[in-house]
Amino acid sequence: MYRLKPGIKQDPQRRWLLPDRIFFGHGACHILAGVYLRNAPLPGFWAERIIPADGKPGNHVYVTDGTIAFDFHGYSDREALLRHHVRGWRRASGAEWRCTVESVRFDLLDTPALNARKMRGPDQYFDDPCRRAQVFLARFDHAACAERARQRRGTARG
Repeated sequence: MYRLKPGIKQDPQRRWLLPDRIFFGHGACHILAGVYLRNAPLPGFWAERIIPADGKPGNHVYVTDGTIAFDFHGYSDREALLRHHVRGWRRASGAEWRCTVESVRFDLLDTPALNARKMRGPDQYFDDPCRRAQVFLARFDHAACAERARQRRGTARG
């Protein structure tokens, strides 16, 4: 798991200058998920949120159809994404790190709804994270990448 240098998350300009995968993997995952759902490159996806217990770090938002998921890594098996996330945070925070996974029932691009959950709204970044997410999403052949994730999932379980 990548660890940000101290102070980067609190400095809007330094945070903005991070590479896309790190930017969307460390504090702007909800923006990526919100733009994904707004533009829906594939049907049948919804957002889920990993919520750490006891106020610990490790919150994460991704989109899923229940089988595969999409986040800053691209498309993957949903269960593998969850295992990877939990394993990484337990390594970083200790074996007692726990979380719940919930369907997101609020607008991932609405600043007051996000602030109520300790996340930044799109207008609280150095520049336009929605536009950045659109550009990031445009790099993917969503149908082909999702199909590869489904095939990898079938191979791993078979």
